[in-house]
Amino acid sequence: MSKVRRLRTRAGGTMEPMANRLADATSPYLLQHKDNPVDWWPWSEEAFAEARRRDVPVLLSVGYAACHWCHVMAHESFEDDETAAIVNAGFVPVKVDREERPDVDAVYMEATQGMTGQGGWPMTCFLSPDGAPFYCGTYFPKPVFQRLLGSVTEAWRDRRDDVRETGQRIVSALAAPRELTPAPLDAAVLDEAAASLRASYDEASGGFGGAPKFPPSMVLEFLLRRHSRTGDGLDMVVGTAEAMARGGMYDQLAGGFARYSVDAGWVVPHFEKMLYDNALLLRVYLHLWRETGSPLARRIVRETAGFLLGDLRTPEGGFASALDADAAGIEGLTYAWTPAQLISVLGYDDGEWAARLFSVTAAGTFEHGSSTLQLRADPDDHARWTTVREQLLAAREGRPQPARDDKVVTAWNGLAVAALAEAGALLGEPGWVIAAETAAELLLDTHLVHGRLRRSSRDGIAGRPAGVLEDYADLAEGLLALHQATAQPRWLAAAGDLLDTVLARFADGRGGFHDTADDAEQLIRRPWDPTDGPTPSGAAAAAGALLTHAALSDRTDHREAADAALAMLAPVVAAYPRAGGWAAAVAEAALAGPLQVAVTGGGELVDVARRGTSPGLVVVAGAPDAPGVPLLADRPLVDGQATAYVCRGFVCDRPSTDAAALAAQLRTLVQPSADGTTGRPRTGA
Repeated sequence: MSKVRRLRTRAGGTMEPMANRLADATSPYLLQHKDNPVDWWPWSEEAFAEARRRDVPVLLSVGYAACHWCHVMAHESFEDDETAAIVNAGFVPVKVDREERPDVDAVYMEATQGMTGQGGWPMTCFLSPDGAPFYCGTYFPKPVFQRLLGSVTEAWRDRRDDVRETGQRIVSALAAPRELTPAPLDAAVLDEAAASLRASYDEASGGFGGAPKFPPSMVLEFLLRRHSRTGDGLDMVVGTAEAMARGGMYDQLAGGFARYSVDAGWVVPHFEKMLYDNALLLRVYLHLWRETGSPLARRIVRETAGFLLGDLRTPEGGFASALDADAAGIEGLTYAWTPAQLISVLGYDDGEWAARLFSVTAAGTFEHGSSTLQLRADPDDHARWTTVREQLLAAREGRPQPARDDKVVTAWNGLAVAALAEAGALLGEPGWVIAAETAAELLLDTHLVHGRLRRSSRDGIAGRPAGVLEDYADLAEGLLALHQATAQPRWLAAAGDLLDTVLARFADGRGGFHDTADDAEQLIRRPWDPTDGPTPSGAAAAAGALLTHAALSDRTDHREAADAALAMLAPVVAAYPRAGGWAAAVAEAALAGPLQVAVTGGGELVDVARRGTSPGLVVVAGAPDAPGVPLLADRPLVDGQATAYVCRGFVCDRPSTDAAALAAQLRTLVQPSADGTTGRPRTGA
């Protein structure tokens, strides 16, 4: 078979491969493929026009930069001249970064799951030139992929009518109306959801269900909030949070969580480290510390914040999307250890001690006799632990390091802004709040173009793909957390503008939301998914941000929109609580009010207010009648003292200048001390 490859002449008259059409992409994932012999196109109308001109199918390949099996398929097939020749001769190949185009990914992932019963990345789909999928799968080894390419080429040539009929049947199935019947998302539904979660809870290892185990961030937030209402379910949060933090899924040396655990015991991770997981988990552990005073939870908050700021922060002040699963082409190379390697770095005595501490054995827990590091119990010698940890981390930095996907995704940065703003305010870390402000400024200055969000940027330059629902909702969530941390009116105003766009452009007319705007690119169907994935669903995130904004601004239209969205999400929570965690968490906040607290004058009252555990609690502290801060309007000092005003809706309690009385109002069950230990318990309503 002839090898078709575009070449160019370089100095001296020799030939070298030409970069394909991905060379100008902003996505690091697409740039990984710019020198492939496959003649890739980015997702574009021009690519489909070329398929129509040549009368060939489209080969759609979807992945992301930190994906291990995406790299494997790239090395085996897309970097192979023979395979590339088959692709180029018979197809128009289109490469998509799923993180940059979640709308494209969602549509064709649904087709893939419908055809195969499962999904994942890399996703490999064959489409007719009108975009209809007629064969889908995920990773294919090179020999299988080459045979598949031949079979699809033959079917397109000899059985065209059958192929087109299959594609149209799939498009019709995807386009069929799917509606949820609104229902009250009330205490009864939430309690039944919690009972269902209890039935699937792993008492031995934490988490829900069996392997593989993903961090159930949104479910844990729901259970924490429900515990505030019922006093039940905290054990599931504590058990899961401790198991994740002590297992190999957590980086015991540098902080930060990997994407998921391949086993039920959280021992061996899939090593990629994603911004969204770490932002969401930072808030979970922060709220767990606020509820219990757990020193472990507090430590994880600090270390995870350190990971975000140290490893993921970009020069422009945003946060990169991920660290790769691989280093030098080997998964986990940076992170796994053998006993001999520990001894080589630390010496015999400390190496043996570290091996016991980290559960590193001769047999190994990972591959080739190596082990991930676990910390099943806190070390009894803190000074020794500190020295050992520093030495191992220094040695690890000399190993090949994972690549960083440095595109700045709007939604995930919104989650990071929310986490750092809230954690900085709660733990007295003003630097974290400043970092959150810097990221928010980047998003509003660079990603907001003519009043509409772009999905991502890189090197301070906004990409072309439009923002989707989660971008607007999660950024609004972050800005609202910043408003509470700083009392700056600009963050509240910007969040309100984003949410007004959500209602104008994404609403479905029944109380729910589409995932793309009404003027977005038309795909074979308009994406709509009310279920959580690794991040909150766009609809649930919008409901949460609308509810919080209403509590901070007294905008009744936003409260009404939040309630309507929750009603649309009630069937998801009732039927699939593990996929409705954030909707359930937002519903707990709605049931609780949420409580609104304005503190004028500062001091101890601010600290007590922020440590309150009433679900969805909003707190703003500042000068009385501060301009642009609705919660501080008409809230004077009482007798010249700092004063707290607690309201629910339009009903307010008597102003209080007493910290203990405020703690009771806000259900501040535990007052953690500065060192993270548990202080005296509080009782509350």
